[in-house]
This record gives sequence, structure tokens and C-alpha cells, in this order.
Amino acid sequence: MALLVAKFGGTSVGDIERIKHAASKVAQEVRRGNKVVVVVSAMAGVTDQLIGYCRSVNPRHNPREHDSVVSTGEQVSSGLMALALEQRGLNARSWLGWQLPIVTDSDYNKARILSIDITHLHARLEKGEVAVLAGFQGVTEDGLNITTLGRGGSDTSAVALAAALSADRCDIYTDVDGVYTADPRIVAQSNRLSRVSYEEMLELAALGAKVLQTRSVEMGMRYNIPIQVLSTFGNTVGSDMPGTLVTQEDETMENSPVTGIAHSLGDAKVTLANVPDKPGIAALIFGTLARAGINVGMIVQTASGKDQTTDVTFTVSRGDIERVIEIANADRDKIGFTDIQADKNVAKISLVGLGMRSRPGVAALMFETLAEKGINIQVVETSEINISVLIAQEYHELAVRALHAAFSLDQQEA
Repeated sequence: MALLVAKFGGTSVGDIERIKHAASKVAQEVRRGNKVVVVVSAMAGVTDQLIGYCRSVNPRHNPREHDSVVSTGEQVSSGLMALALEQRGLNARSWLGWQLPIVTDSDYNKARILSIDITHLHARLEKGEVAVLAGFQGVTEDGLNITTLGRGGSDTSAVALAAALSADRCDIYTDVDGVYTADPRIVAQSNRLSRVSYEEMLELAALGAKVLQTRSVEMGMRYNIPIQVLSTFGNTVGSDMPGTLVTQEDETMENSPVTGIAHSLGDAKVTLANVPDKPGIAALIFGTLARAGINVGMIVQTASGKDQTTDVTFTVSRGDIERVIEIANADRDKIGFTDIQADKNVAKISLVGLGMRSRPGVAALMFETLAEKGINIQVVETSEINISVLIAQEYHELAVRALHAAFSLDQQEA
């Protein structure tokens, strides 16, 4: 008998028929003799609708009240899932974040989990009950305020609960049947990966692959919880298509230098021209942005010219670009730049693979491949297991397809 946490995303519980279908998958696991804890997201589109309600009532809404409203989507789907499980002869009960409780900090809209009290939940599981948890939500330390965990927070709820329960595995059911070497909508020859390391999945998730939330992968790695990505509408555990297992590094993963390719269209490029090349300027630029809560991605600084000035280029989220321009212009005299340029027409293309640690020539082949297609590289960023480039957005599909073929991912047995 295994203890499993099964999480169903918004598309998996998008309507009543899909909730019933998801409940049937849970019932299959119970019939196999497994104990199951279910975590559900809000029904597809509901969270966006609730956020829209908040904005229409008050564009500058109170974060506490915002979380009180948007958390209700998961409450509905958890109750409906429990009813669907009961209809299949299972003893089921829904749990809200405050009922366990899942204790978080008070950073509304993007709270972080501090602890989970599983005392009552564990007792119910021992009696054969199937628990259905409303994902995405928690409660402040004083127990008085509902919080939410941010976009994709139900993934984090599920993995955190699996860690607290010392579960054997956390299954993430979604509308895709696993993690692919590239986006199948762009590369028809992309292959589903049978397994991928935590490190690689972290990089892929952070760089644009939207299968798993980054925080959930971090938690899985920290507590060594195997995470399996499955399709609600196709594969199941134990079938011929078991999805993708996210787990510890395996030596066989280094057979190829590149495991997968991610792309992101959510970045914008900012360039501050003719910045004085002296100590403290970079700290001033990026310290100010950090205090404003703006995350900076790639950073490149050109060599200083005869006039002892340099250009500083960096990337931020497209949604932050107007604020960045406003903040930079407010500090123009302190920084000393002469011009600011912003470009939203960019895409980030990233190669990810543990094999990069010991295989030279990955960057060279990447650059040669893009050059052959006439694609100019604007910014380069590297880590131990990834190489990312910034290019013009109109070339992003061509770049992904070309690189997928260049690194033999089209033929790779994933």
C-alpha cells in the first residue's frame, strides 16, 4: 500500500463531467489499495473571473480581501470532488487550508508555507477516508486570515502536503501527458521525457516550461518527494504511458548534453545608455528595482568607452516594463544615463541539461545553429546546466525547431 497525493489542475476539474472523470481516477488508485489525498485547483477560468471581480470593484483592492475572494474557487471544486468520490462509494471529506491548517506567512497573493499540521488528516486517512484538499490557500499564523500561494499554488500545496505526510509520490494530473523535450505545439517531433531531474525541471520551469510551478519543484527536491506529471485525460499510474517522473539525478541522464528546450515570451529588454562606469552605479540601478519588488533576469554590461561610460542591458517581466521606465527616469540624475530603451519584442530560448557539466561545445553549436538561420543573439546567460539567449520574438519558433534538431532531440529516446 502506497500513500499518494494526487493533484488535479483547473482543466482537469473544468466542469462537472471532468470532476467526475478525475474522481474515477482517484477511485482506481483506492481500489489498488493505495491511500490517496487529493488536491484540487479552482475550475478552469474561475480564478481569473474572481480576480476580475476584485479589480472591477476596486482596482487598488486590499490584498487580504483579494485572497478571501479568490480562494473560494478551490473551496467549490474540493466540495464537488468530495461529492463525486462519495457517489463512487468512497468515504471522502473536503478540507480547506485553514482546517488542517496550512500555516503561511502574511504575504498575501504569494504567501509561503511555514508549516502543515497533519494530525487530524492523518487520523482520517488511517480510517480509510479520502481527503480532498482545496489547493492554493492557507491561513496566517494567528489563524485569522486566509492567504493564497500565487499562480500555480495548488502544485505547491500538493507537494508540501506530500512532504508533510511523507508520501511515496505526488502525482500532478494536468492536460498534458508529461514533460517534453520542447513545446509540442511548436516542435511536432518533440519527445516525452520518462524522467527528469529536479535540477533540470527547476530550470525548465523557471525558463518558460509551464508544466509545473517552480516552487513545487523546489519543495520536491528539498524533501525528496518524487513528482509524476500525468494526463487526466490519458495516461494513468501503472499504464503503458506513465507520464514523466521528476526525481533525483540519474547517471543515465548525462547521455545527452541537452535534455530539453524551454522558451519564454514574457520578458522585455531594457537598456540604459551611457551609464557612468564607476563603482556603485550597478548597485543603485538594481537595488532600486529590488526594493520595488521587480525581478531582473539577464544582465549584460558593455565595455567602458573612452568617455568612461557603458550601456547596461537587462530583462524584466513585460508586465513590469512601465514601472521600470518610471523608476529609472525618477533616478536618471543619480544614475547618470542619457537614454532608456525598452523592447517587448523579444523571446528567451534556453537549453537545459545535466550533461552540459561535462560536455564542451554546447554553446558553440547553439550559436552556430542560430547563425545559420539568420537569428541574431541579443543577450546570453549561462549557468552550470543551462544556456539562454535573447532573440527577436518573431524568430522564437524557428529557433526552437532548429535547436531541437541540432541537438538530436528529434530522434532521442526520451
